Amino acid sequence: MKPTFSARRRACSAFVAILACAMLVLAIPAAHAVTIERVVSPGGIEAWLVRSPAPMIALEFSMLGSAEQDPADKPGIAHMAASLLDEGAGPYDSMTFNDRLERRAIEMSFRAGRDYLRGTLRTLKENADEAFEYLRLALTEPRFDAEVVERMRAQIMSRLRRDSVSPNDLASRNWWATAFPGHPYGRPVDGTLDSVPRITVDDLRSYTRRVLARDNLKLAIVGDVDAQAAGELIDRAFGKLPAKAELTPVTAAVAQGLGRRIVIQLDVPQAVVNFGGPGISRSDPDFMAAYIVNHILGGGSFSSRLYREVREKRGLAYGISDSLVWLNSSALMIGSTATRADATGKTIEIIEHEIRRLAEEGPTEEELTKAKTYLKGSYVLGLDTSPRIASQLVQIQIDKLGIDYIERRAGLIDAVTLSDAKRVAKRLLDGGLLVTVVGRPEGVTSKDGDTKGGG
Repeated sequence: MKPTFSARRRACSAFVAILACAMLVLAIPAAHAVTIERVVSPGGIEAWLVRSPAPMIALEFSMLGSAEQDPADKPGIAHMAASLLDEGAGPYDSMTFNDRLERRAIEMSFRAGRDYLRGTLRTLKENADEAFEYLRLALTEPRFDAEVVERMRAQIMSRLRRDSVSPNDLASRNWWATAFPGHPYGRPVDGTLDSVPRITVDDLRSYTRRVLARDNLKLAIVGDVDAQAAGELIDRAFGKLPAKAELTPVTAAVAQGLGRRIVIQLDVPQAVVNFGGPGISRSDPDFMAAYIVNHILGGGSFSSRLYREVREKRGLAYGISDSLVWLNSSALMIGSTATRADATGKTIEIIEHEIRRLAEEGPTEEELTKAKTYLKGSYVLGLDTSPRIASQLVQIQIDKLGIDYIERRAGLIDAVTLSDAKRVAKRLLDGGLLVTVVGRPEGVTSKDGDTKGGG
């Protein structure tokens, strides 16, 4: 969450950003025509480059080491540090730093996830040298001035207080805490009302010293820049980072609490339901079949089984979906919905029934064909701007899929047979669910279940 004054200062560049994005949309070729170059900077840093005639350079990067590096008794350090990296760096305090970004229409942001710290930079080509210098300062010389830290802490605390009575947040936090007890994944990324007040400037500095390094760096650049210029910009921003991070190893984990239902009473109009269980890792040979099966079940489109059965046929919820989540140390299938209090039990019953039915019978040939068509087409549509391409290229690097993955992806989808889909449906969906419910649900109560899995 960014300081209010920074948001106001950046708002006046909205027109410039919109215009630039519009030009980017026109400039990006079809996804199948994207040419990716592997670039190695003079300093030895590798990046993937896509050249585009658009007058903007879009950079996306990631570094391994985020919320899973927080101490067990003090979650939220990575989140707070990421929120502060562009709030003053080197010789520039927060106001001056943001003013300089604003004057050059430079957009810079950082975000902490469970495994990775990710960052973005958007700049006009003519301001690239200055923009990458500011990025260097943010990564190597963050100030963490006391006044700014306290302002950020107050904002985070305000949000956490709101979230403490938010059914969506309560359902999610309790799901993760139950699935991963005693594991870093069970702790909230943005911290707690108890931990955030105890985060010190020394904690923030320690985190950045340990994590911000070159050995786990993944980079992608899209824009009007050649390989030589890209390499020079990369070295300018990242070349002075330490060679190696000092990360605490994270043990592999499997979601626990399968078969459990956890009901949290909260006086809200609807009941929020989170459900999920173990998934299939991104490196698993069955992943693409699992991805297709999950789309058929509840992957976000209007044709999914859960949407059809819960929303279209019975009108029990406005929306329902689930997704595969793959982390460095675990893999999950997680879904959610919200429904009337008096329909909660029925909704959960339908969800569990459809999951069992798909596990036992597998998808139909028609469902498989439609899912393949959708997944191929939607992926192409998601690569329509420089920032989206840069983001996807970084994810492909994180997942170790290879520089030619975009070209191979459609073939990998087409290669999944009905027999594959049926076999993997049972593997993915036959293990039981952990369900958390927040609200005043009717027809559902808390219950214990199988606790198989481990951290």
